[in-house]
Amino acid sequence: MSKRYPPEVREKAVRLALERLDEYGTPYAAAQAIAPLVDVHFETLRIWIKKALAQGARPGGTTGAGLSPAERDELTKLRRENRELKQANEILKLASAFSARELDPRHR
Repeated sequence: MSKRYPPEVREKAVRLALERLDEYGTPYAAAQAIAPLVDVHFETLRIWIKKALAQGARPGGTTGAGLSPAERDELTKLRRENRELKQANEILKLASAFSARELDPRHR
């Protein structure tokens, strides 16, 4: 049985997702991250996001206002690079902690 959400919830959820779409990269990833925060099923939110994009809503909310297309592309590229670097740092932190644990004499 499908659940009906009030229009305010839908608007808020879609706005949040569109504001962070550059951060997550895809509507699917954005929906999975934001849906629990607004108490909406992620697949429902993904469909709402796709509909909003099809109707001409722009990702990034108001952050792209006043930027030329070249600047917008550069911003998107830098955000993607930043996200990848953060992920690499997390992996390195985990690997470092694992290595330190293996070298710890108390661990054996």
